[in-house]
Amino acid sequence: MAKQDVTTTNTNNEVAVLDADIFAQDAGAGLSGISQEDIALPFIKIWSGMDDIPDDAKKGDIYNSVTNQNYSGKEGIRVLPVLFQSKYIHWASRGTGTGAPIAMYSAGDPNIPKTERSAEDNKDYVVGGNGDYIDKTAQHYVVVLNDDGSSSTALISMKSTQLKKSKKWLSTILSQTMKDKNGESFDPPSYAFVYRMKTVDEENSKGKWSGWDISLEGVVKNAEAYQKARLFEKSITDGEVTVKHTEEGAESQDIPF
Repeated sequence: MAKQDVTTTNTNNEVAVLDADIFAQDAGAGLSGISQEDIALPFIKIWSGMDDIPDDAKKGDIYNSVTNQNYSGKEGIRVLPVLFQSKYIHWASRGTGTGAPIAMYSAGDPNIPKTERSAEDNKDYVVGGNGDYIDKTAQHYVVVLNDDGSSSTALISMKSTQLKKSKKWLSTILSQTMKDKNGESFDPPSYAFVYRMKTVDEENSKGKWSGWDISLEGVVKNAEAYQKARLFEKSITDGEVTVKHTEEGAESQDIPF
């Protein structure tokens, strides 16, 4: 990588040249107070008809909620699946509350409120909850592989119509096997394989939307990205990664038909 020189002038009018080697001497300075809880984990979402879509994007494209980077839905993105969690997210009635979930429950939690399915919008409303509802949500933590060889961590959250896509993806992940040097079969880590995530048009009697189309590409070749996935998994399981769901984010990920 070529050095990037920055020329500055000190108080004695002497010119000093800064380059990458000097910056390397101060590597990490100013960052010690930043923890995982201070960092917003990006969501990877699909632009839907309910979004205010920017000029450089279109319905069905994919975007990063933090960097706002846009990806063609037709070409898709390449990801390493790192960890899966099934969550039940308790939301206040639309237009009320703080915009953050009332509560989040893991699958099998006996404290999940009783719900009734609405025939109008297929949502699971809390019994006696004044419009509160529960979203069953499939959380896929991933490492996104960029075309320039870099990578980044993110979360892909699926609900409603996309839960079937999540189940199919999990089945594909679980079906992968490898053989060691002795010829013995073993189950590789989920992030040993790269998946391509594109979007497709979907519809039913209640409307049209864009959903996920996920396919297996092959074994990961990027050692740095693989190591990042290993560390990311450990951070999640150690409780160091905080996911901040918002009502706005929940609404824009998937039109609830």
